[in-house]
Amino acid sequence: MPNRNRIPESAVDQLPSELIQLGRLIGETDISDRREIDMAFEHVAESFQRRRRILNLVQEALSQLRLDVKYMMFDLEITRTERDELQTKMEERE
Repeated sequence: MPNRNRIPESAVDQLPSELIQLGRLIGETDISDRREIDMAFEHVAESFQRRRRILNLVQEALSQLRLDVKYMMFDLEITRTERDELQTKMEERE
């Protein structure tokens, strides 16, 4: 596969099939400006991988944020319950 020379083998599985197909087509063509096209293809592939990594990081951060908010809401509810119980006890003493 010609595009495996341009993209690490581990990255090929992460790229969309259209991009892999484009890499194959570029590898099969005999054009004079192939080096420039190869560089542009590598840039696009790297950009895609970088965006995918960023998206994964954002998704993980959002998942963690959701979990943190759930814990905070639970803690807030418990704190309110404790406050109400203490207020009731104080009122009973008065």
